[in-house]
Amino acid sequence: MKTKWGWLAAAAAALVVACAPAAQDEETPEAAPEQVAVAGPRPSIADSAALIQGDTIAGMPSWTEQDWRLLRWTVAWAWENRVDTLPIGERVGRIGETFVGSVYIPATLEAPGPEHVVINLRALDCVTFIENALALAHFVRQAPRDVLDRREDAMRTYQDLITRLRYRDARLDGYPSRLHYFSEWLADNERRGALDIVTQELGGVVDPEPISFMTGHRGAYRQLSDQAFYDEIGRIEERLNRSPRHYIPEQGVAAVADRIQTGDVIAATSTLAGLDVAHTGIALWKDGELHLMHAPLVGKSVEISELPLAERLLDIRAQDGIMVARPLEGPLEGPLDGR
Repeated sequence: MKTKWGWLAAAAAALVVACAPAAQDEETPEAAPEQVAVAGPRPSIADSAALIQGDTIAGMPSWTEQDWRLLRWTVAWAWENRVDTLPIGERVGRIGETFVGSVYIPATLEAPGPEHVVINLRALDCVTFIENALALAHFVRQAPRDVLDRREDAMRTYQDLITRLRYRDARLDGYPSRLHYFSEWLADNERRGALDIVTQELGGVVDPEPISFMTGHRGAYRQLSDQAFYDEIGRIEERLNRSPRHYIPEQGVAAVADRIQTGDVIAATSTLAGLDVAHTGIALWKDGELHLMHAPLVGKSVEISELPLAERLLDIRAQDGIMVARPLEGPLEGPLDGR
């Protein structure tokens, strides 16, 4: 059985289901990769307030001017550097590196008001870092080269990609339709052809811990004051518990590290009762060792782990293993909701 920690640890994890802070993970962010001159310098955020809100674009309420500038720059940079010609995993890794140094902010999707598609390239949590890296990897391969000259089309195309990754069946239908539990995020995206979960192939074993965190910590989620939402999340938890999920225990990660590829999605499993995943990131081979590229702690930034992935896990009490999913090349499937 997994080790369970107390209420203080649970409270720290409650606000973001898949982005629980790892108190032992005190790593030094690495410098962002050098950018090509043609793209110009990566746009910077003018002030801390812009990390949260910024200047909303008329007619595109999910977008700010800062988000558009970051999208345009990243796509132009990828095309100029022929990143779009790389295999999907390498694209995810290269694009992910452009976010190194970006500010980490927890619960970036918990916006006021009804559930809507949140676009935020300015500040990231551990899940939105993955969503943006994957969406951009598909965007730079699939979008026509003139799309950046048609700003609204570019923003709508990108927003559609985020919707397909973030919502069950790629359909936004209220708060419960968001893929809150990251093990379901993986399974839903695998079912629709975006990922291949390879945990079992790497020797993963069944995780016996039932999922119940959100209903067990109802007060931490403002949306669950709505009884209908609470009941629906409970039904989702019951459904998830009917299917086994697999993980590679932390002691076994080093033995399979050479079979994990750059760009693979890594989900660090949680020791908290009722919680499937504590943290997420992207695998990155660097100097012959497998590292984790991730958005780690409140007040810090997107970084490449100083320690190799297997060593890092052994140092973090709140995480006890990993799930691994490999991005697939095909177009993201699902309806174009969420505009």
